[in-house]
Amino acid sequence: MAEHKTEPKIVKIAVLGVGGVGELAARLLHDTGFEVTGVDMRAPHETVPFRFVSASVTDDAQLEQIFADTDAVLSCLPYHLNKAVARKAAAQGLFYFDLTEDVPTTQLILELSETSSKLMAPQCGLAPGFVGIVGAHLAEQFEELRSIKLRVGALPQHPTGLLAYSFNWSPEGVVNEYLNDCEVIEAGEHKWVSPMEWLETVHVNGVRLEAFTTSGGLGTMCETYKDRVLNLDYKTMRYPGHASLMNFFFHELLMRDDRELAGKILKNAKPPVDEDVVHVHVSAEGLQDGRLNRREFVRSYFPLEIAGRQWRAIAWTTASSVCAIIEMVSAGLLPERGFLRQERVSLQNFFATRNGARYKTAEIKRAF
Repeated sequence: MAEHKTEPKIVKIAVLGVGGVGELAARLLHDTGFEVTGVDMRAPHETVPFRFVSASVTDDAQLEQIFADTDAVLSCLPYHLNKAVARKAAAQGLFYFDLTEDVPTTQLILELSETSSKLMAPQCGLAPGFVGIVGAHLAEQFEELRSIKLRVGALPQHPTGLLAYSFNWSPEGVVNEYLNDCEVIEAGEHKWVSPMEWLETVHVNGVRLEAFTTSGGLGTMCETYKDRVLNLDYKTMRYPGHASLMNFFFHELLMRDDRELAGKILKNAKPPVDEDVVHVHVSAEGLQDGRLNRREFVRSYFPLEIAGRQWRAIAWTTASSVCAIIEMVSAGLLPERGFLRQERVSLQNFFATRNGARYKTAEIKRAF
């Protein structure tokens, strides 16, 4: 008897915003077999293998026309544009994916998912996203949970200056994470705490880093684990001394009062670098077979050559994560409608996708 092959849920997908991460995501989806339309005001610098449309995502008529000929939309836009895009996607019955870390945006998408005919899946990047999948995978190995700790650092391999940082990610997003309050579970209580606090030392592959609270990295995990874990938090990792300087910049110099200017100053002072690294340190503690134990997932990811071109670590880890989720939805491995919580995604199935496998097979090395 011939094996029944499930028809893909997604054939055509529009990728909004084809900057670094967006362009790579569009390329990866095209290589995976999707019919991709990239949408941006400006064309990519190089020839791309997918269809490109020059359009403004704030032009309702243009966006409606693009959405009329697609099954799904992936937003790689600045977080403040995602609410409008998500509303249009839900209204037109499209699958929706994004990379946002912004909590209010996610809350709106959760509300939209209640009436949308297709799955709404925000927070599909690295953090929130992949680290939540890993954290849940570790947590499910315990009968009783004491803690889940998610730590991520996207950093230059060869830091310079006191700040020891480069803005390889959106300055808007970084400023947002550094200034918005952070969800945690502490001693069993779900609460909000200040960003750039709870400073601790973390070592990843011999590299000494500091970690501190930032907004958005947990996604929806607090709601999922509020009755199951005593302590749950997300922290950003940086080189030692970074948090003190950023607190001085935002609070003593009052740059928190002008986020747009703060982002411009920081990006001008610390532009992107090609040789970056993404450190991931995820752990869970609790009782296994009646004994206290700790499980860890610790990796360092470096730039990777994909289709003959070198891509920064932050670009390929982010793009690969969302593309893996899209693969799983299209294959029927995730729900077709509702709201996707990243912690509900199987890590085994994630690694089994063409794009998720990159997290498992990419060369992991010590750079120091």
